[in-house]
Amino acid sequence: MRLKVGAMVWLLGLLLYFAPAQTHGQVITEGPDSVRVPLAAADTVGKRGFFLSEWDKPAKAALLSAIIPGAGQIYNKAYWKVPIIYATGGVLAYFYIENNNNYQTYRKAYLLRRDGDPTTRDEFADDLYLGENSSNGESLLKFRRDGWRRYRDLTIIISVAAYTLQIAEAYVHAHLKEFDVSDELTLRVQPNLVPLRSQPGNLAPGLTLTLYTRSK
Repeated sequence: MRLKVGAMVWLLGLLLYFAPAQTHGQVITEGPDSVRVPLAAADTVGKRGFFLSEWDKPAKAALLSAIIPGAGQIYNKAYWKVPIIYATGGVLAYFYIENNNNYQTYRKAYLLRRDGDPTTRDEFADDLYLGENSSNGESLLKFRRDGWRRYRDLTIIISVAAYTLQIAEAYVHAHLKEFDVSDELTLRVQPNLVPLRSQPGNLAPGLTLTLYTRSK
């Protein structure tokens, strides 16, 4: 059961990995010596009316993903993300069905064991560890029933999180696509060795970030 939980958490982490994690902004220039200031595009915040055609693109993408998972990604033309979303949904659906079936099986067996009627026998009555002749049989049935219920509930929580995440991913992706980054800015990242003040003569690995601007 731990392996199943690990697989579900890995799938949720996979969706988080593919969600956009950077932001961009417009830059404005006024001359060779001017300071370039990040400025959000004026039309990035749209007005939302009653009709979908009046909504801005991020809101449309989020709404489409809310109605049909993956539809917002198709709207953003990020087609490669759709199989990941549906593969995650399929695996989570499988885990939910299996966990719920096991929970119902042990729940039914525990109720039959506790009904006080000697003529009713559950499917684990002759089991070596869970059977009626085992001193811990009834408590083990209850333990497994509660365990499968927790795994079922955890699957529901992860499914809701994955569903919400694909909506947020569609919204953020559409929002980032509306920003315009000027070609006059170039950021170069280079490895470098940095001297340590606490240890004179010693160097530590680091990075140098150089921003190049090109004047018109």
